[in-house]
Amino acid sequence: MAIETDIGRDVKAQRDESKLAPPPMYQVVMLNDDYTPMEFVVEVLRRVFSKSVEQAEHIMLKVHHEGRGVCGIYTRDIAATKVDKVMRLARANQHPLQCVMEPAPGE
Repeated sequence: MAIETDIGRDVKAQRDESKLAPPPMYQVVMLNDDYTPMEFVVEVLRRVFSKSVEQAEHIMLKVHHEGRGVCGIYTRDIAATKVDKVMRLARANQHPLQCVMEPAPGE
C-alpha cells in the first residue's frame, strides 16, 4: 500500500509540473497612411477580423486620427496569418496599407 501511495503522489507531482503556461499573445496593429481609402480599411476589418460595421469604423477612425489602431489580440500564428491576409488584400487592391504584430501589453 505504501508503494501505491508513493506512486500516486509521483503521478500527481508530474501532472502539476507538466502544466503549460498560456501562449504569448500578440496584438495586430494597423498603421495609418495618406492613401488607403477609409472604406477599404473598414472592409478589411470586417473581412479579416470579423468586426461589425460600428467596430470597424471605430478602429478605422482611431487609425486615422492616432496613426495606429489595434485590430485584435491573438496567439502568434493567428496574428501572423491575419497580418498576412491584410497585406495581401492591400497589395491586391494596390493600397499601401501597413499592418504589423507586436507583443500584447503585459506579455
